[in-house]
Amino acid sequence: MATSRFTGFRPEAIQLLVELGANNDRAWFARRKADYERFLKEPLESLCVSLAERCTDRGLPFQADPKRSPFRFYRDTRFSKDKSPYKTHVGASFPYLGADGLASTAGDAAVDAPADGLRGNGGYFSFGPGEIVVGGGMYDPGKERLARFRLLVAHQPDRVRAALDDPGFVREFGAAYALESLKRVPPGLPSDHPMAERLRWKDVVFIRNLSDEEAFSPALPDTLADAYAAALPVFRFLSSL
Repeated sequence: MATSRFTGFRPEAIQLLVELGANNDRAWFARRKADYERFLKEPLESLCVSLAERCTDRGLPFQADPKRSPFRFYRDTRFSKDKSPYKTHVGASFPYLGADGLASTAGDAAVDAPADGLRGNGGYFSFGPGEIVVGGGMYDPGKERLARFRLLVAHQPDRVRAALDDPGFVREFGAAYALESLKRVPPGLPSDHPMAERLRWKDVVFIRNLSDEEAFSPALPDTLADAYAAALPVFRFLSSL
């Protein structure tokens, strides 16, 4: 487990992932595992440690843990035609903590969602060639939580707008959106509702691309903390569902 201060990702990290994309097999990776640990695994763990410190200092209720936050680097190939053993990016999730200090979750869903999506409610970071992002939200929320979200959209739209259209959040991330949506508004809800699009949502997410300057800076933990702070109205709303 890393405990060292985060000093930034190095360009070699991206280069290693690019090469892995062209040589995604165990024999190739075995010869470069030390580089993976040096350029990717250890910096990501250090990032989690530093982010946890920033959250504590600023009173931001997120769980950033070098052991639990990083996503698995090894792909689950059991139900996939693609048997490539490794992901070509690294990432981590940072659960939003409720008033009781416990992570906000969605039922019994696993921590690591398909394609590194978010389960429960929390922040997200991904680092890979051509896509380095900070984001968050609620992926695969479960039927009951999703039903509560849709009822609020239908009957308390001002409360939903206050969270999802918060000016500080929109400046940081733009609009929240859904990774998956129904084709039609669910039965029992008004199809002509002004927020009918949100009634069809099956999840709530938001993402911002990071510049190379942000991604490779030792100040990356501060950048992530600033982003999650801007999204607090959304995290609080989702936690209330």
